[in-house]
Parts: sequence; structure tokens; C-alpha cells
Amino acid sequence: MRLDRGFAYLVAVIDWYSRRVLSWRISNSMEAAFCVDCLEDALRAHGKPEVFNSDQGSQFTSDAFMGVLKREDIAISMDGRGRAYDNIFVERLWRSVKHEDVYLNGYSAMGELLIGLTKYFAFYNTERPHQSLVNLTPQEVHKTSSGGGAMIVDKYRAKERLPVALRSSGTEFEEVRIESESAIPIGKTGAAPFSCEKSSAT
Repeated sequence: MRLDRGFAYLVAVIDWYSRRVLSWRISNSMEAAFCVDCLEDALRAHGKPEVFNSDQGSQFTSDAFMGVLKREDIAISMDGRGRAYDNIFVERLWRSVKHEDVYLNGYSAMGELLIGLTKYFAFYNTERPHQSLVNLTPQEVHKTSSGGGAMIVDKYRAKERLPVALRSSGTEFEEVRIESESAIPIGKTGAAPFSCEKSSAT
């Protein structure tokens, strides 16, 4: 995000199921430290997911970031290169942040941006209804574990014929049968993975 003097970079960890922003940080550099801090904060406050998804940015492939996931025995998932739909929940979050807050307020300094984003994410989590959540807020869905899911991905896959993950299984006659399965991994508890991504400078 452009400021009067340089850029600010935003990282966020969200819960795929509820779209709730679990943790976020801003920095005036693109080093991995603020991403690691954001991840550690999300794990402390909300526990660890079975799967953590991110893009292939150097912050998320760094030894420091990957080390936290490996330490916690969390399965690591990454987007395919150039495939924005793989992490569509965060892409939708970035659009909301920019168009509903950043572009409207034109923050000029890090302090202003920090205060503004603190207010915005509180609003986003607790007051802003989401059509994809049946007009509930992320906080409501996160608290009740009901009403969320991967409907956005399902919608775009149907509309644009996005590829579906395939699984082959042999039969008793040595044949191979291809079966489609959901591209969104769901844990035994029904909880979807956390997701994390950096924003690009605009």
C-alpha cells in the first residue's frame, strides 16, 4: 500500500471456513520477520490448523516461516504459480481492505495506517456481513462453526471450469478409475485450513 514516503506491506492469516482474520501485521519492508510474527500470533490465539495454505512468496518459503509450521507439525500447502483462485479467500480480503478502507482514507504514514486497519479489521470480523456466509459476519460463523465453507471456490470453479483435484484408484481388475475430490482439504473437525498471503504494492 502506497504511503507518502514509500510503501507498507500487509500480511494476514485468515480462517478459510469463517473468513475471519485471525492475525495481521504491517511492515515497511518485505522481510520475513513480520510474517513469522503474524503466524506465531495466530497459532497462540487460535491453535494450530491441520493445513496452512499460502502463496509462494519468499517470506512464506523462508526457513523461519516454514520452520514454525514444521515445528507445529502443520501440513504445508502452497498455491500453484500464477493461480490466484487457489487462495481466493485472501484475494477477496485484499480487495475489501483496499476498496472499503485504504483507497477511501488515503493513509500517508504507518501510524495512520495501523490505526485505520485496526478499526477496519474489527469492523470486518464483527460487523460486516458476508453474502457467502448467508449474511453472517466472520465472527458469528467462527464462534458457532456453522454457516461457512468453501462456497466461493465452488462458485468460481463451476463458472470458469477450474480444474478439480483428481485421485486415481485401482480396481480388482487392475483398472484405474479417476475420481474427482474436493480441492479444499477439510479436516476431521470440518475446519478448513488457515490461509496467509502478502499484498502486492499498489
